[in-house]
Amino acid sequence: MADLHFTLTTPERQIISDNVYMVVVPGVEGEFGVMAGHAPFMTTLRDGELAVYRSAGATPEKIRVSGGFAEVGDAGLTILAESAEA
Repeated sequence: MADLHFTLTTPERQIISDNVYMVVVPGVEGEFGVMAGHAPFMTTLRDGELAVYRSAGATPEKIRVSGGFAEVGDAGLTILAESAEA
């Protein structure tokens, strides 16, 4: 399966912009996983942790986020968070 392009940005700086296998995101209606080919949608985030899987079966990299939005589209997954801490 193709990689997912993932971008995480805060008002202060861009945290990550890279191709990954999967990202699990804390949405306001529950956590959701995004992989390449995911259907387009947009949602708001709740405070929580992103789990970034660089490859299948890898240990996830955890990034704490507070507020913001997530958009899945043709360009991949873009998260605009109020704040983020790796």
